[in-house]
Amino acid sequence: MNTVNNKRRKESVEKIEKAFMDFLQTKELKEITVSDICKATGLNRSTFYANYVDIYDLAIKLKEKLEADFFSHFRFGDPENENSGAERMFGHIRENQIFYKTYFKLGYDESHKIMIYDEKMAEHFFGNKNVEYHIEFFRHGLNAIIKMWLANGCRETPEEMAEILKLEYKGRIIG
Repeated sequence: MNTVNNKRRKESVEKIEKAFMDFLQTKELKEITVSDICKATGLNRSTFYANYVDIYDLAIKLKEKLEADFFSHFRFGDPENENSGAERMFGHIRENQIFYKTYFKLGYDESHKIMIYDEKMAEHFFGNKNVEYHIEFFRHGLNAIIKMWLANGCRETPEEMAEILKLEYKGRIIG
């Protein structure tokens, strides 16, 4: 395989993705065109179409990349430190704000792919009573907290956000 072309293709894909995410911060998906992206990146339309069918294909591939990137950084259920997973998650979000803003802007949070919840922990704290409702409540609450944190420019530290999450979770334990 020609590594020069692979490197060039990777750089082109990165430019396209960055331009797409930048546009998504100010435009709706349906308003972004291939021409906009090509103009912003200085790439030809043929380069775009060599990698994507259309803008929607770009959005789907970016979603898959964001989810894969998220999962590559986290191993959930670290028994040594209950905050470590949350702190790492919030740290990753803070370092990759535009990725997460894009993820939420595209509405991909509704699939709950990146907001994983430990069902065994829920069963431990709540028994088997209405666990699925608790999990749904937690996922949507976590998404809302992350969206608010992103909208506020991630002012709090990841450690502070993990503590907020921990305190909120403890407040939900049924006696």
